[in-house]
Amino acid sequence: MSTTMIGKTILDAENERREAALRQDYESLGERLARRGIDVDAIKRKVAAYGVAVPSWGVGTGGTRFARFPGKGEPRNIFDKLEDCAVIQQLTRATPNVSLHIPWDKVSDLQELKQKGAALGLGFDAMNSNTFSDAPGQAHSYKFGSLSHSDAATRAQAVEHNLECIDIGRQLGSKALTVWVGDGSNFPGQSNFTRSFERYLDAMKAVYAALPEDWRVFTEHKMFEPAFYSTVVQDWGTNYLIAQELGPKAFCLVDLGHHAPNVNIEMIVARLIQFRKLGGFHFNDSKYGDDDLDTGSIDPYRLFLVFNELVDAETRGAKGFDPAHMLDQSHNVTDPIESLMTSATEVCRAYAQALIVDRTALDSFQQDNDALMAAETLKTAFRTDVEPILAMARFESGGAIAPVATYRASGYRAKVAGERPAVAGGGGGIV
Repeated sequence: MSTTMIGKTILDAENERREAALRQDYESLGERLARRGIDVDAIKRKVAAYGVAVPSWGVGTGGTRFARFPGKGEPRNIFDKLEDCAVIQQLTRATPNVSLHIPWDKVSDLQELKQKGAALGLGFDAMNSNTFSDAPGQAHSYKFGSLSHSDAATRAQAVEHNLECIDIGRQLGSKALTVWVGDGSNFPGQSNFTRSFERYLDAMKAVYAALPEDWRVFTEHKMFEPAFYSTVVQDWGTNYLIAQELGPKAFCLVDLGHHAPNVNIEMIVARLIQFRKLGGFHFNDSKYGDDDLDTGSIDPYRLFLVFNELVDAETRGAKGFDPAHMLDQSHNVTDPIESLMTSATEVCRAYAQALIVDRTALDSFQQDNDALMAAETLKTAFRTDVEPILAMARFESGGAIAPVATYRASGYRAKVAGERPAVAGGGGGIV
């Protein structure tokens, strides 16, 4: 029995207020879906079995390059972060695993950390290394790069850090390493494109060689920031080359914010599935660039189209298809717990909507080149209000029918604000 952060009395009372209406809405939706040949209970079971990992850093208040405004009751360490993550899982029943970032989440006793996670009913997702900023006391700076740095000692330090992340993850039960680097240049001529990429590949091969047999490594591309002229791993094509060069345990990670405006992300997803190199996702949303906004807050249709490709692959049993799913967001003006709960819900919503696409009809329209009806088939699923499915899946799994309302009724934020010292405001930065 895992420890719950919000009292069962509060959860039960909030659910009791909404249960009758939910059952009516669920029954009504079930009747409408049945007319389309869809079993609402089957969709609910798939949604209930789905999970998206939450990032440990996501429960802290984010910031920009210009400023950061701390929130009340911010977590002081990874143990506080796990408690906040446990609230999200308790209420949404969709976030069973936490993804750690090293060195931010380093502890002296890994067994204590593992036991804390288990007590809260949480597992550990992919490990995330950090060679895009300097840690206190490190010998070599990453100001001019890490795995692609011109200095061999700096590259070796970055490799060693990734090996440490693998070792920590192995002890915690993780099965993957995510590597993102900020390496690149801000001026033409600052670095040699070819040599810097060669150095990166050599360094990553050393990391790859240390992976346990049952692990995967996810490399993440990002077109800009902090390198604004060129980035070593700048797009999905380069990322695919990396995965091919490293070997069968290397895969591409797709962050929804790491693309130029109007890029067809769902097509990238389809290509990576086709060539068996889709590793997983960092879900967020964006308006201008890598904004790290709440998932589904700007373009929920794009999120649905991504899941349409995922469900297509799931339905046809695409070979090697096993993507990892994680949220990756920065919450500057909202309560991070609330944002992560609503984001997890939006990911589940997109999955449910993709599950009710009439794939037989869609395939027929595609074969007949009926562009309008193919598009309408997708829109029919997207326009369907699947909220009763999501709420029922949460409710029957012991979660909250209305997660945010229940969270607010619990007073959890005020409680931890009284226990955790206030953090002073100050400089910029994501965390």
